[in-house]
Amino acid sequence: MKVNFAYLGRSQMIDSSSGSERTLSMLPNLTREKVSFDAPLRHPLRFREAMSALHDVVINDLRFKPRDKTAYEEWQKEQAATRRSIYNRELDRATKDLAVHRGLTPPPAGFQALFEKTRKRYWDARFQLARLLQRDNPELWRWLMPCDPVITVAHDVVFFECFSADESSYGCLTVSRDGFGHDSAVQLGTTNVDYSWDLYDHFQSLRSYRQTRFLIDPTGFEVKTAEEPAYREEKIDLPDGWLRGFMTTQEAMGMPGLTVSLSREAVYSALAFLKRHKAKASPRAVRFELLPGKPPIFLLEPWEQRIVSHGTVYDGPPTEPIRIWGARRLLVLARVLPLAERFDVLLLGTGLPSFWVARMGEMQLTVGLSGWTTNDWTRGSALDLLAPPAPITDDLLMSVGKLLQEQRSMTLSQLQTATEASAAAVTAALRRLAFAGQVIHDLPNGVYRFRQVMPMALSEAQLGAENAELTAARHLMLTRKSTLESSDRTERGAVLVGNVESTPVEVLVDLDGRIRRGKCQCGHFRKFGIRNGPCRHMIVLRYLATSTDANR
Repeated sequence: MKVNFAYLGRSQMIDSSSGSERTLSMLPNLTREKVSFDAPLRHPLRFREAMSALHDVVINDLRFKPRDKTAYEEWQKEQAATRRSIYNRELDRATKDLAVHRGLTPPPAGFQALFEKTRKRYWDARFQLARLLQRDNPELWRWLMPCDPVITVAHDVVFFECFSADESSYGCLTVSRDGFGHDSAVQLGTTNVDYSWDLYDHFQSLRSYRQTRFLIDPTGFEVKTAEEPAYREEKIDLPDGWLRGFMTTQEAMGMPGLTVSLSREAVYSALAFLKRHKAKASPRAVRFELLPGKPPIFLLEPWEQRIVSHGTVYDGPPTEPIRIWGARRLLVLARVLPLAERFDVLLLGTGLPSFWVARMGEMQLTVGLSGWTTNDWTRGSALDLLAPPAPITDDLLMSVGKLLQEQRSMTLSQLQTATEASAAAVTAALRRLAFAGQVIHDLPNGVYRFRQVMPMALSEAQLGAENAELTAARHLMLTRKSTLESSDRTERGAVLVGNVESTPVEVLVDLDGRIRRGKCQCGHFRKFGIRNGPCRHMIVLRYLATSTDANR
């Protein structure tokens, strides 16, 4: 998908004439709605550390990279240099002998050493230039950050969102309006802001002894930008997987799951252990073992390092051990550890995404991790297949979207009351809007907010084709070659047994209608289990059970 960005200059830190105040000026995208905000920061250091942690999410890329052979190639060069040195020494000796024989004048003393020293200075300068170009190359920066960060100014918060280059990590920093002083020139909305490595360096200069204002500068909307020398446009071709992954993140945050509160000390122990140790064998997971009324326990595999979160209690339902992978991505939380009061973790299930919320008073940092480090949200976890099915009418979808656009933020119960629809239908509509980039579920505050990632609602054509298993399941529903043999209710949900397209299927569906686990003989299940979403046969079996319940 091609996206246009236009900025009047660069985001930067501006010092006042007296030097007593600094302004962090963020330039908005001029191709989007006009958004502005101007207020002093009450806690510049806390803001600096939280924004730096968000930056770490952006540049986080733990995808497999080929082995670095630089050292080996340097060794080969050294060997070649040694051979060349021997050759040159013998050539020099032969040349001198020939010069003495012919009566020629030999080169001055130290000529060879001077030549090598000069050559070394030249190549050192070349390497420094290469590093400088690498740092300032906008094409490289676009590879690290496919899309500039999204900032939303709401009536009660200001929040910043980003998505990592490897499509495995999502970050959202929410700052309450109480974290700013008296504000002015406030205009609600969502926009992109110009971001660069230089701006990140400016963040590091924030200090508590000097007042700093945070400004989303709207002046670019007031001038004839096309005639301004600082005006610049960028046309970015966003990767389909990156964009769809960003949307799937919003959908995942609205799904039911288990919420676990962890103490700061427990998270510190986990990060310190992960920093000192590197797993060399599988499994490399974080395993949660939760008992109602007891402190949460999680273990770092494969070391079986047991960490108990003293001071917090798990008050959810009984559950089997839950594993999440890609624990080293949690190291992005290190910078906010001194600020955090506690961490709330939303677990969707084994091998599925998890969301970690650092509670920091007036600020909350939400970090979303896909189920696997090397999997993105699109190909790795087909979350829309796991979600409980619910019928959505166009009128309900339009009504929910209009309400949120007018009110800016509402809870699920408020939306249910306003639309007079069931909670399942409203939740399904919210997931649909989130996937279209129109809505975000604010986990720390428990509300749904109207927020447009792009200036328009995104369609399936822009996000790519839907999951192949879901498409195949729709076809199987029409053939009517499926039977539901039994549905046994348990305290955790229902165990469904049936036959789909002559394939025996068994599925455990929880009380929220989500597929938790199952068994099938198809190739998709044998290869992935349900880590990449349930297979077509499981989806059809759940549909049959839902239809049967609806007809009773």
